[in-house]
Amino acid sequence: MEVEGRAPFIVAEGLTKRFDTFTAVDAINFEVGAGEAFGFLGPNGAGKSSTMRMIGGVSPVTEGVLRVLGRDPAVDGPTIRARLGVCPQEDTLDLELTVFENLVIYGRYFNLPRGEAKRRAAELLEFVQLTDRAKSRVEDLSGGMKRRLSIARALINEPSILLLDEPTTGLDPQARHVVWDRLYRLKQQGVTLVLTTHYMDEAEQLCDRLVVMDRAKIVAEGSPLELISTWSAPEVLELRFAVGVAETLDGQLTDSIHEGWAERIEVLADRILLYTRDGEAAAEEVHRRGLHPVATLVRRSSLEDVFLRLTGRTLVDS
Repeated sequence: MEVEGRAPFIVAEGLTKRFDTFTAVDAINFEVGAGEAFGFLGPNGAGKSSTMRMIGGVSPVTEGVLRVLGRDPAVDGPTIRARLGVCPQEDTLDLELTVFENLVIYGRYFNLPRGEAKRRAAELLEFVQLTDRAKSRVEDLSGGMKRRLSIARALINEPSILLLDEPTTGLDPQARHVVWDRLYRLKQQGVTLVLTTHYMDEAEQLCDRLVVMDRAKIVAEGSPLELISTWSAPEVLELRFAVGVAETLDGQLTDSIHEGWAERIEVLADRILLYTRDGEAAAEEVHRRGLHPVATLVRRSSLEDVFLRLTGRTLVDS
C-alpha cells in the first residue's frame, strides 16, 4: 500500500519468528502506509507482540523479509530505532524521577540538547494533559497518567512511527477514552501508528486498517468496516436463557437459517447469538415460536463477531 505516493513505512513478506520449536509468528505478510493507523487484533499469544518486537528491531527475524522505513532491522537497527517511538505493554518509567525529568532524560538518550529536550517535554506534557503533574514523582501517578506519560516519552524524538503494544490494557474505561483521544489527535496530525490490542472497540476507534491474528497467523485483513461487512451480518440478536434452558431447545432455532431470518447461529456458554439483517424481526420470530429468553439484545456486528467467525472463539475467552 502506498499513501500519497510514498513507499510503505513497513513491509513484511513471509515474516516468521521461532523460539526453538515454537513458532510465534508464522509467515505473515502485511504493509503499513505512511500516516496510517494500523492494528494487530487478537488474543494473548496470537503473535502480536512478537511481531512488534521484530518491527522495533529488538528481536531478530527468523525467516522472511522485513523492511522498516526502507531499511533492514538486522543491518540498520540503530538507525531504525532512532526514528521509532515505542510504548511497550508494561510501563518502564523511572519511578524515582519526576514526570518532567522522565521526558528530559529520555530525550537525552536521543542526543537532544538539554534545552531542546526541555522544550519538547513541556509541549508533550501539555499534549497528554499532565502539565500540572510535571513535578510529581511517577510512582504517585494513576495508571492512566502513567500510560499517557509513556506515550509522551515515546514521542520525545519526534518519531516517524509510533509503536504501541496494548496501549490501554489494565486501564479503567474513563482512562482508556482519554488515551484514545490523545492517539486520535496524533493520527489526525499524520503520525503513523502501529498498535496491538485485544479490545475490539479500541481497534474500531483507532485503526484505519488492521489484521486479525490467531495462532501466529493472519486470518483476515481490512478496515474495521470491511472486516465486519465481509465476515458478519449487519445485526446480532443476543438471547440469554435461564440456566439449563438453552440445552433443551433441541435445535428450535437452527431452522432460522433455512427460513432466512438468520444467517448464522453461535451458541456460547452464556448466550446464543443469531446473526441477521433485521434483529428486531428475528426477536419477534423467537417469541412467536414460544421461546422466552430472560434477556434479549439487538446490536450491530462488531470485530468480536468477526473474530468469533474466524476462530470459533471469543477474544475474552481466548
